[in-house]
Amino acid sequence: MSEERFTIGPERYAQVARFALWTLALIVLTGAAVRVTGSGLGCPTWPKCTETSLYTELNTHGVIEFGNRVLTSVVGFAAIAAFAGALRRRPYRKDLVVLGATLPLGVVAQIILGGFTVRYDLAPGFVMSHYLLSMLILIGAVALDWRARREPDEPPVTSDRLVGWGTRALLGLGAVTIFAGTAATAAGPHAGGAGTGDEIKRLDFKGAETLNFVISQHSRLAAALGVLAVVLWVLARRHGASAPQRSTLAAVCVLLAVQGVIGGLQYELELPAEMVWVHVALAAGTWVAILRAVAAAGRPEEKAAPARDGSEAATA
Repeated sequence: MSEERFTIGPERYAQVARFALWTLALIVLTGAAVRVTGSGLGCPTWPKCTETSLYTELNTHGVIEFGNRVLTSVVGFAAIAAFAGALRRRPYRKDLVVLGATLPLGVVAQIILGGFTVRYDLAPGFVMSHYLLSMLILIGAVALDWRARREPDEPPVTSDRLVGWGTRALLGLGAVTIFAGTAATAAGPHAGGAGTGDEIKRLDFKGAETLNFVISQHSRLAAALGVLAVVLWVLARRHGASAPQRSTLAAVCVLLAVQGVIGGLQYELELPAEMVWVHVALAAGTWVAILRAVAAAGRPEEKAAPARDGSEAATA
């Protein structure tokens, strides 16, 4: 009897999963704020904030970095709640437990990677990996949120073959585009140490032309991603896709359009910190939208078997 008191129903668990997703997306927003405000070494060591204290000194950049660390603990609690809730959800579902376990494991990996990032003075490889790991964790969070709102006995979601495979291609191209975006940020002027006066190494594999090179590659990939998203949205409408399939693709198109405008403006204005912050934060939102579009597409319909002629039918 006491055991039953600590169980959770499907609707309540779906709320827990959604909260975990939003907190994991929020930490990307605050992490980007740390970078563009030059507060990456506001807490110059790890796991302590300073050599002698767990807490920050009373200065703007220390508070920004320390605040991000505190928020990480909130995200950690949300991730643990998603996993623990999956264990106590009734009816029990193994798929939710497995997906729920990826969230706290991902947060722990982020904490460790964040420590290395600080200890190695915001080396570009560590900073890029930090952001990319967040995108990987969001895959698990979106999958958990999506599955938590559907029961196993519901009919499987399918989509037109062209739309289904095209949406999966959207996921791959989106991942490459985000990777190129992290390289552009790592080569740009917002290294994360400007506020504290720290000299931070930039990505410079092409010397002085590195920034222009990676921005050029990123913009080409983003343009291709936008074209593919629009084509898929048109195909989804023409092929009678479901409402969730159309709406998720529409969200991707809108976010990519906004990203394109912001990206162009920030380049023309020579990368102001505020616009870079919005661009990086929206990239996470766009990634979530792409993941939801993939989930909504489900499995591409199987190719119909060719009809046999009369003689084959008679033989059969």
